[in-house]
Amino acid sequence: MYGRVNEQARPSRLPRVPSVPHTRGVPTDPALARRWCAARGPCRARFPACPRLAPARLRGRPGPARFRRGLAYLAQNPPANAAASAAADARPPSGERAARAAERDPLQGLPEVSEQTRAKIPADARQLILVTGKAKDSSESTAALYTRPAAGADWAKSDSWPARNGAKGWSTERTYGDLTSPQGVFALTDAGGLLAKPPGTKFPYDQDSSFVATGRGVNGESLRGSFDYVVAIDFNRRTGVSPLDPTKPEGEEKGGNIWLHVDHDGPSQGCVGIPKAAMQKVLATLDPAAKPVIVMGPQGF
Repeated sequence: MYGRVNEQARPSRLPRVPSVPHTRGVPTDPALARRWCAARGPCRARFPACPRLAPARLRGRPGPARFRRGLAYLAQNPPANAAASAAADARPPSGERAARAAERDPLQGLPEVSEQTRAKIPADARQLILVTGKAKDSSESTAALYTRPAAGADWAKSDSWPARNGAKGWSTERTYGDLTSPQGVFALTDAGGLLAKPPGTKFPYDQDSSFVATGRGVNGESLRGSFDYVVAIDFNRRTGVSPLDPTKPEGEEKGGNIWLHVDHDGPSQGCVGIPKAAMQKVLATLDPAAKPVIVMGPQGF
Protein backbone atom coordinates (compact mmCIF):
# COMPACT_ATOMS: atom_id res chain seq x y z
CA MET A 1 0.00 0.00 0.00
CA TYR A 2 2.74 2.37 0.92
CA GLY A 3 4.49 1.63 -2.34
CA ARG A 4 1.36 2.33 -4.37
CA VAL A 5 0.73 5.64 -2.61
CA ASN A 6 4.35 6.62 -2.88
CA GLU A 7 4.42 5.69 -6.56
CA GLN A 8 1.28 7.69 -7.27
CA ALA A 9 2.57 10.70 -5.32
CA ARG A 10 5.89 10.83 -7.10
CA PRO A 11 5.86 13.60 -9.77
CA SER A 12 6.30 12.53 -13.34
CA ARG A 13 9.74 13.14 -14.78
CA LEU A 14 8.16 13.86 -18.19
CA PRO A 15 5.24 16.30 -17.87
CA ARG A 16 2.45 16.33 -20.39
CA VAL A 17 2.86 18.17 -23.70
CA PRO A 18 1.10 21.51 -23.21
CA SER A 19 -1.27 22.99 -25.71
CA VAL A 20 1.13 25.75 -26.84
CA PRO A 21 4.39 24.35 -28.28
CA HIS A 22 7.59 26.38 -28.64
CA THR A 23 7.82 26.04 -32.44
CA ARG A 24 9.42 29.19 -33.89
CA GLY A 25 8.47 28.37 -37.46
CA VAL A 26 9.54 24.73 -37.60
CA PRO A 27 8.10 22.81 -40.62
CA THR A 28 5.06 20.68 -39.82
CA ASP A 29 6.32 17.58 -41.63
CA PRO A 30 8.20 15.42 -39.06
CA ALA A 31 11.03 14.51 -41.44
CA LEU A 32 11.53 18.12 -42.45
CA ALA A 33 11.31 19.18 -38.81
CA ARG A 34 14.21 16.89 -37.85
CA ARG A 35 16.43 18.31 -40.60
CA TRP A 36 15.28 21.87 -39.85
CA CYS A 37 16.29 21.58 -36.19
CA ALA A 38 19.52 19.72 -36.86
CA ALA A 39 20.68 22.45 -39.25
CA ARG A 40 20.11 25.23 -36.75
CA GLY A 41 21.69 23.77 -33.62
CA PRO A 42 20.76 24.53 -30.01
CA CYS A 43 18.75 27.57 -28.98
CA ARG A 44 17.57 29.02 -25.66
CA ALA A 45 15.05 26.23 -25.06
CA ARG A 46 16.30 23.32 -22.93
CA PHE A 47 15.50 20.66 -25.46
CA PRO A 48 18.75 19.30 -26.95
CA ALA A 49 17.02 16.70 -29.10
CA CYS A 50 15.01 19.32 -30.99
CA PRO A 51 15.11 22.76 -29.38
CA ARG A 52 12.39 24.35 -31.47
CA LEU A 53 9.86 21.63 -30.71
CA ALA A 54 10.26 22.14 -26.95
CA PRO A 55 7.03 22.69 -24.98
CA ALA A 56 7.06 25.88 -22.96
CA ARG A 57 7.06 24.14 -19.53
CA LEU A 58 9.38 21.26 -20.42
CA ARG A 59 12.59 20.90 -18.41
CA GLY A 60 15.38 18.33 -18.48
CA ARG A 61 16.40 16.03 -21.31
CA PRO A 62 13.43 14.24 -22.89
CA GLY A 63 13.90 10.89 -24.51
CA PRO A 64 12.92 9.64 -27.99
CA ALA A 65 9.30 9.04 -26.96
CA ARG A 66 8.84 12.69 -25.96
CA PHE A 67 10.47 13.80 -29.20
CA ARG A 68 8.09 11.65 -31.27
CA ARG A 69 5.09 12.93 -29.32
CA GLY A 70 6.20 16.51 -30.01
CA LEU A 71 6.43 15.81 -33.73
CA ALA A 72 3.02 14.15 -33.74
CA TYR A 73 1.54 17.11 -31.89
CA LEU A 74 2.95 19.53 -34.45
CA ALA A 75 1.63 17.47 -37.35
CA GLN A 76 -1.89 17.66 -35.88
CA ASN A 77 -1.62 21.29 -34.68
CA PRO A 78 0.41 23.32 -37.18
CA PRO A 79 1.76 26.60 -35.78
CA ALA A 80 0.30 29.92 -36.83
CA ASN A 81 3.45 30.88 -38.68
CA ALA A 82 3.76 27.61 -40.60
CA ALA A 83 2.65 29.23 -43.86
CA ALA A 84 5.26 31.98 -43.53
CA SER A 85 7.94 29.42 -42.70
CA ALA A 86 7.02 27.31 -45.72
CA ALA A 87 7.03 30.37 -47.93
CA ALA A 88 10.48 31.36 -46.67
CA ASP A 89 11.83 27.86 -47.30
CA ALA A 90 10.37 27.95 -50.83
CA ARG A 91 11.93 31.27 -51.76
CA PRO A 92 14.11 31.15 -54.92
CA PRO A 93 17.86 31.78 -54.71
CA SER A 94 19.02 35.38 -54.36
CA GLY A 95 20.01 35.74 -58.02
CA GLU A 96 16.60 34.52 -59.19
CA ARG A 97 14.84 36.86 -56.71
CA ALA A 98 16.87 39.74 -58.11
CA ALA A 99 15.87 38.84 -61.66
CA ARG A 100 12.19 38.76 -60.67
CA ALA A 101 12.58 42.12 -58.97
CA ALA A 102 14.03 43.53 -62.17
CA GLU A 103 10.99 42.30 -64.08
CA ARG A 104 8.78 44.25 -61.68
CA ASP A 105 10.90 47.43 -62.14
CA PRO A 106 11.73 47.76 -65.85
CA LEU A 107 13.81 50.91 -65.19
CA GLN A 108 16.23 48.89 -63.01
CA GLY A 109 17.22 52.02 -61.10
CA LEU A 110 18.40 53.78 -64.31
CA PRO A 111 15.56 56.13 -65.32
CA GLU A 112 18.01 58.45 -67.14
CA VAL A 113 18.52 56.02 -70.05
CA SER A 114 16.23 54.41 -72.59
CA GLU A 115 15.00 50.84 -72.64
CA GLN A 116 17.21 50.17 -75.68
CA THR A 117 20.32 51.30 -73.80
CA ARG A 118 19.43 49.30 -70.68
CA ALA A 119 19.08 46.21 -72.86
CA LYS A 120 22.70 46.61 -74.00
CA ILE A 121 24.09 46.45 -70.46
CA PRO A 122 25.63 42.98 -69.98
CA ALA A 123 23.61 40.80 -67.61
CA ASP A 124 26.69 39.85 -65.59
CA ALA A 125 27.80 43.47 -65.00
CA ARG A 126 27.58 44.48 -61.32
CA GLN A 127 29.38 47.85 -61.50
CA LEU A 128 28.47 50.71 -63.80
CA ILE A 129 29.49 54.30 -64.44
CA LEU A 130 26.70 56.34 -66.00
CA VAL A 131 27.74 59.51 -67.83
CA THR A 132 24.69 61.60 -68.71
CA GLY A 133 25.18 64.63 -70.96
CA LYS A 134 23.04 67.74 -70.62
CA ALA A 135 22.25 67.63 -74.34
CA LYS A 136 23.40 65.86 -77.50
CA ASP A 137 25.64 68.81 -78.47
CA SER A 138 26.76 69.72 -74.92
CA SER A 139 30.18 69.08 -73.37
CA GLU A 140 28.80 69.19 -69.83
CA SER A 141 27.60 66.03 -68.13
CA THR A 142 27.28 64.14 -64.86
CA ALA A 143 29.05 60.91 -63.96
CA ALA A 144 27.59 58.53 -61.38
CA LEU A 145 28.83 55.25 -59.93
CA TYR A 146 26.29 52.43 -59.63
CA THR A 147 26.48 48.92 -58.20
CA ARG A 148 24.10 45.99 -57.86
CA PRO A 149 24.34 42.84 -55.73
CA ALA A 150 23.56 40.32 -58.46
CA ALA A 151 22.78 40.01 -62.14
CA GLY A 152 19.31 41.33 -62.91
CA ALA A 153 18.97 43.30 -59.68
CA ASP A 154 18.24 47.02 -59.65
CA TRP A 155 21.17 49.43 -59.85
CA ALA A 156 21.89 51.63 -56.81
CA LYS A 157 23.80 54.91 -57.06
CA SER A 158 26.70 55.33 -54.62
CA ASP A 159 28.50 58.48 -55.90
CA SER A 160 28.02 61.28 -58.40
CA TRP A 161 30.34 63.96 -59.83
CA PRO A 162 30.30 66.74 -62.44
CA ALA A 163 31.93 65.61 -65.69
CA ARG A 164 33.05 66.84 -69.13
CA ASN A 165 32.80 65.09 -72.47
CA GLY A 166 33.59 65.93 -76.11
CA ALA A 167 33.46 69.61 -77.09
CA LYS A 168 30.74 68.89 -79.69
CA GLY A 169 28.71 66.49 -77.58
CA TRP A 170 27.89 62.91 -78.46
CA SER A 171 27.85 60.69 -81.53
CA THR A 172 26.87 57.11 -82.35
CA GLU A 173 29.01 57.28 -85.51
CA ARG A 174 32.11 58.95 -84.19
CA THR A 175 35.02 59.75 -86.51
CA TYR A 176 38.55 60.79 -85.69
CA GLY A 177 38.87 64.49 -84.81
CA ASP A 178 35.12 65.32 -84.76
CA LEU A 179 35.36 66.36 -81.06
CA THR A 180 32.48 64.11 -79.97
CA SER A 181 32.40 61.37 -77.36
CA PRO A 182 31.15 57.92 -78.42
CA GLN A 183 27.63 57.16 -77.24
CA GLY A 184 26.84 53.68 -75.99
CA VAL A 185 27.77 50.94 -73.51
CA PHE A 186 31.43 50.01 -73.22
CA ALA A 187 33.43 47.69 -70.97
CA LEU A 188 36.12 48.93 -68.57
CA THR A 189 39.08 46.57 -68.30
CA ASP A 190 42.42 48.42 -68.07
CA ALA A 191 43.86 51.41 -66.23
CA GLY A 192 47.05 53.38 -65.85
CA GLY A 193 48.46 56.81 -65.21
CA LEU A 194 51.41 59.02 -64.47
CA LEU A 195 50.99 58.48 -60.73
CA ALA A 196 51.09 55.25 -58.74
CA LYS A 197 47.80 53.41 -58.50
CA PRO A 198 45.55 54.37 -55.58
CA PRO A 199 45.34 51.89 -52.68
CA GLY A 200 42.81 49.16 -53.36
CA THR A 201 43.08 49.32 -57.17
CA LYS A 202 42.14 45.93 -58.65
CA PHE A 203 42.43 46.78 -62.35
CA PRO A 204 45.62 45.99 -64.27
CA TYR A 205 47.44 49.33 -63.86
CA ASP A 206 50.24 50.69 -66.03
CA GLN A 207 52.21 53.47 -64.36
CA ASP A 208 54.19 55.15 -67.12
CA SER A 209 55.86 58.52 -67.68
CA SER A 210 54.17 58.66 -71.12
CA PHE A 211 50.85 59.55 -69.46
CA VAL A 212 51.41 63.26 -70.06
CA ALA A 213 49.01 65.37 -72.13
CA THR A 214 50.77 67.73 -74.52
CA GLY A 215 49.52 71.06 -75.90
CA ARG A 216 46.43 72.73 -74.53
CA GLY A 217 42.74 71.92 -74.30
CA VAL A 218 39.98 72.87 -76.75
CA ASN A 219 39.37 76.12 -74.86
CA GLY A 220 43.08 76.79 -74.40
CA GLU A 221 43.20 75.45 -70.85
CA SER A 222 46.19 73.61 -69.43
CA LEU A 223 46.07 69.82 -69.62
CA ARG A 224 48.51 69.36 -66.76
CA GLY A 225 47.62 66.36 -64.60
CA SER A 226 44.86 65.11 -66.90
CA PHE A 227 46.43 61.68 -67.21
CA ASP A 228 47.52 61.26 -63.60
CA TYR A 229 44.88 58.51 -63.51
CA VAL A 230 43.05 57.00 -66.48
CA VAL A 231 40.69 54.12 -67.14
CA ALA A 232 40.54 53.01 -70.76
CA ILE A 233 37.04 52.95 -72.28
CA ASP A 234 36.83 49.91 -74.54
CA PHE A 235 35.93 51.82 -77.69
CA ASN A 236 37.94 50.72 -80.74
CA ARG A 237 40.79 49.34 -78.66
CA ARG A 238 42.49 46.06 -77.85
CA THR A 239 41.62 44.93 -74.32
CA GLY A 240 43.99 43.45 -71.79
CA VAL A 241 46.79 45.92 -72.57
CA SER A 242 47.88 49.35 -71.34
CA PRO A 243 45.61 52.28 -72.22
CA LEU A 244 48.64 53.64 -74.13
CA ASP A 245 48.37 50.83 -76.71
CA PRO A 246 47.66 52.49 -80.10
CA THR A 247 45.90 49.53 -81.72
CA LYS A 248 42.50 50.39 -83.25
CA PRO A 249 40.81 47.14 -84.35
CA GLU A 250 37.96 48.95 -86.18
CA GLY A 251 40.21 51.30 -88.10
CA GLU A 252 41.90 54.63 -87.62
CA GLU A 253 38.94 56.60 -88.97
CA LYS A 254 36.91 55.99 -85.79
CA GLY A 255 39.66 57.31 -83.58
CA GLY A 256 40.48 55.79 -80.25
CA ASN A 257 42.29 56.20 -76.94
CA ILE A 258 39.02 57.30 -75.35
CA TRP A 259 39.62 57.42 -71.62
CA LEU A 260 37.97 58.27 -68.35
CA HIS A 261 40.55 60.62 -66.85
CA VAL A 262 41.11 63.64 -64.59
CA ASP A 263 39.09 66.69 -65.63
CA HIS A 264 41.11 69.68 -66.91
CA ASP A 265 38.31 72.23 -66.52
CA GLY A 266 37.30 72.14 -70.14
CA PRO A 267 35.71 70.01 -72.86
CA SER A 268 37.64 67.09 -74.30
CA GLN A 269 38.33 65.75 -77.75
CA GLY A 270 36.27 62.66 -76.91
CA CYS A 271 37.27 61.47 -73.47
CA VAL A 272 35.30 61.87 -70.22
CA GLY A 273 36.84 63.94 -67.43
CA ILE A 274 35.90 63.79 -63.75
CA PRO A 275 37.56 65.30 -60.63
CA LYS A 276 40.86 63.79 -59.48
CA ALA A 277 39.36 62.56 -56.20
CA ALA A 278 36.59 60.88 -58.20
CA MET A 279 39.17 59.05 -60.33
CA GLN A 280 40.85 57.79 -57.17
CA LYS A 281 37.47 56.59 -55.90
CA VAL A 282 36.69 54.86 -59.20
CA LEU A 283 40.02 53.05 -59.29
CA ALA A 284 39.68 51.93 -55.68
CA THR A 285 36.11 50.67 -56.30
CA LEU A 286 35.99 49.02 -59.72
CA ASP A 287 36.64 45.29 -59.70
CA PRO A 288 37.26 43.26 -62.90
CA ALA A 289 35.32 40.38 -61.30
CA ALA A 290 32.21 42.62 -61.28
CA LYS A 291 32.45 43.16 -65.08
CA PRO A 292 32.25 46.99 -64.88
CA VAL A 293 30.92 49.01 -67.80
CA ILE A 294 30.48 52.68 -68.68
CA VAL A 295 27.16 53.82 -70.12
CA MET A 296 27.54 57.24 -71.75
CA GLY A 297 25.48 59.60 -73.85
CA PRO A 298 23.06 62.55 -73.71
CA GLN A 299 20.03 62.64 -71.41
CA GLY A 300 17.51 59.94 -72.34
CA PHE A 301 19.77 58.17 -74.86
